[in-house]
Amino acid sequence: MIKSWNHIIQKPKKNRYRWFIYLALAAVYIWAFAGVPFTGFKETAGQITKAIVTGIFTPDWDFVYLPEGEDLLRGLLETLAISVLGTFISTLLCIPFAFWAAVNMSRTKAVSGSGKMVLSFIRAIPEIILALMFIKAVGPGSFAGVLALGLHSVGMLGKLFADEVENMDNGPVEALVSAGANRLQILWFAVIPQVLPGFLSYTLYRFEINMRSAAILGVIGAGGIGTPLIFALSTRNWDRVGIILLGIVILITVVDMISGAIRKRLV
Repeated sequence: MIKSWNHIIQKPKKNRYRWFIYLALAAVYIWAFAGVPFTGFKETAGQITKAIVTGIFTPDWDFVYLPEGEDLLRGLLETLAISVLGTFISTLLCIPFAFWAAVNMSRTKAVSGSGKMVLSFIRAIPEIILALMFIKAVGPGSFAGVLALGLHSVGMLGKLFADEVENMDNGPVEALVSAGANRLQILWFAVIPQVLPGFLSYTLYRFEINMRSAAILGVIGAGGIGTPLIFALSTRNWDRVGIILLGIVILITVVDMISGAIRKRLV
């Protein structure tokens, strides 16, 4: 009887808590939409939309391969190369950061806290800002895109790697410590075998994200398929825009399927 009365009393409290959350979310959405300026549609909006849709659904198949210059295949291969190199660089750089930020790998929380702070700082800078900075430093091209993706991915991969290290089983580590093993032996025989599958899975996941980012970075001059895409958009060549978008979708879909199949085997 007492339990039933407690349940009746607690139920209105839960309902009030839910209504408070709903009202807070509604207020946030209203505030967000109120800050978006809306000046109406242009008179030529219908014609432009029709031209865009027509061009996208009638792609320029001749742009797939052009012997004399840049084409779709070269742009997609360059985008793939940028994402591969950027992911490879970030994977190598973030491993020491991951062990630095892992709580169970540091003697004090101040050490791991400083590592997490550095990773948060790197992760807070968008890759497009990094790409603009590297374009000024090394010039436009794929090298700037590789550096931007490589540096930005360190922040996210380092955090994921650190979480993987923190969630590992400490039993093998304690066994090797009691047997008198040094830190290198503990790292090689107890830590790496546990965290390596997770490291590889997160790396493949980050590679999928970098594929999308590499296509965007080309729009600001960081190489890849984004460069001919922005040229086609600026000249309103919607047929070419259509074939480029189709190529990006196919490439990312194939990469996602292959990466997903590999990650299922690793995890």
